[in-house]
Parts: sequence; structure tokens; C-alpha cells
Amino acid sequence: MRAGQPAVSGQKWGQIRRNWGLYVLLLPAVVLSLLFAYKPMYGVLIAFKDYSPALGIGGSPWAGFKYFDKFFHSYQFSTTIKNTLIISVYSLVTFPIPILLALMVNQMRGNRFKRFFQTVSYMPHFISTVVMVGLMLILLSPSSGLLGSVYRLFGAEAPDLMGSAGWFSSLYVWSDVWQHVGWDSIIYIAALSAVDPSLYEAATVDGASRWHKVRYIDIPMLMPTAITLLILRVGGLLGVGFEKVYLMQNDLNITSSEILSTYVYKIGLLSSQYSFSSAINLFNTVINFILLILVNQISKKFSENSLW
Repeated sequence: MRAGQPAVSGQKWGQIRRNWGLYVLLLPAVVLSLLFAYKPMYGVLIAFKDYSPALGIGGSPWAGFKYFDKFFHSYQFSTTIKNTLIISVYSLVTFPIPILLALMVNQMRGNRFKRFFQTVSYMPHFISTVVMVGLMLILLSPSSGLLGSVYRLFGAEAPDLMGSAGWFSSLYVWSDVWQHVGWDSIIYIAALSAVDPSLYEAATVDGASRWHKVRYIDIPMLMPTAITLLILRVGGLLGVGFEKVYLMQNDLNITSSEILSTYVYKIGLLSSQYSFSSAINLFNTVINFILLILVNQISKKFSENSLW
């Protein structure tokens, strides 16, 4: 084995020399990853220290697991975890919707209408989060919004949905579905476009209906892509986005809208408790990483699809 090692090493260097252009193209991505993904990991130490900006990360005294213990015993622990899980699991339930949309688009025969439909479904994705929440506030206002006007037509008083704790998760999830379902379906439409047309022709000869083609050709072709995206989605189960939740949040719905990311923002930036907020965020990251590994292993065990 030792005698063969220099030969193997020489072959690898030969491959690198032959494909040096590809490695040059790869270099910027590697540098950016090192600078903005790996180098900042040094800041994780803040979670284990009594961090002081004046002393810096290296000069601040060690605190061990003090801030993790503080979070686990705080009154906000159960509330933030519960709210985050409710929104995340609720969003996970809507995962098949882009797949259904892609299957529907794939069955459309009129190219002009098909292009129009796809364009309309993609457009909401480009609306900024601030504008999206602003539209929700305007449309759902019980006094001056569309919802209030409809209720007044029937002589009823409109509910304040944006101020209701019970409606918060539904408003968040379904507005997100409306905004991103078209964009999320692109990858599935691309997967369907790669299906060999001869499969459909053979199915037609065998007397297969449109439903049978969807069931036995389209859906199996989409499964590898769907499973990969599902694994990634579950891996970010506790990573609910900050911006939209924070913009929708108010004093009336705070009991169901306070999630880990908004709590970290308030504790870290507004209250300047840097070590405490870092500990919470690190806990969130570790849980997501563990979930990603577990779901990937489950997928590998029960199917042929996995991330690694």
C-alpha cells in the first residue's frame, strides 16, 4: 500500500493540473464559505463566556453552560419552543402543495395559458416581506380593510385577525404558501420536464389514463427531489424566519408569536445580553443539526434517497 501511495497522489495532482480551470472557478465559492461561514464560528464561544465588548471574546471570562441553564429554566423556554414548533410543523404540513401545483402545471396543454399561469404564480415571490405584511394589515383590518367591508355588508362586526393569538400561525403559514408556492414548484416542474416522453407514449399505448400517468410516472420521478427537500425542511424545523414573524407581532398576539428568533433578537440586540442570546441561538442550531442527521438516516434506511 505504501509503495502505491505516491502513484495515487501523482494521479490526483495530474487530475488537478488537467482541470485547473474548474478549480479556479470553484475558488471564489470556497473563499466566501471560509470567510462568511466558517470564520464566524469562532463567535460561538460567546455562548460559553460572560462576554463583554470591552474585553472581547478572548478576554471575557468563561461561564460554562450558565446561559444554557438560564434559558432552560426561564419562563420563555416552553413558550418559544412551543410557538416555534407549532409554526414549523404547520408549515411542514403544507410541503406537498408545490408538488401538487407542479403536477397540475405539467398536465396543462395550452402553452399560452400555461406560461401565463406560471408567471402569475411566481410573481408573489418577489414581494418583499415588509410589503407582504403591510398588505395583510390593510386587507385584514376590521375597520378599513377588505375583510371589514365584507363583514359590514352583512351587518356583522369583523374580527381582528392580526390581533388574534389563535389566528397567528394560520395567517403566517397560508400567506407564506400564497407567496411562495409558485416559486417552490419550479424545481418540481424542472424534474418533470426531464421525464422521457417515451414513457408517456408507452403508457398511452397500454391504455393508461391521465391519472395513471401521474401516479405511476410523474410522482415516482418527483420522489427523489421531494425527499431531499423534505430532509432539508425538517433540518430547519426550529429555524422559523425572523422578519415576517417580527413584523406580524404585536401586543395582542405575543403569546403565540414569540418564537426563538424574535426572542434572540430582543435579548441580544435590544437588551444587550449577548452571551444569553448566543446560547439560545446555538441551542437552536444544534437541535436543527441533530434533526437533519436523524431524518437523513431514516430516509436512507427506508428509501434510496439521502443527502449523504
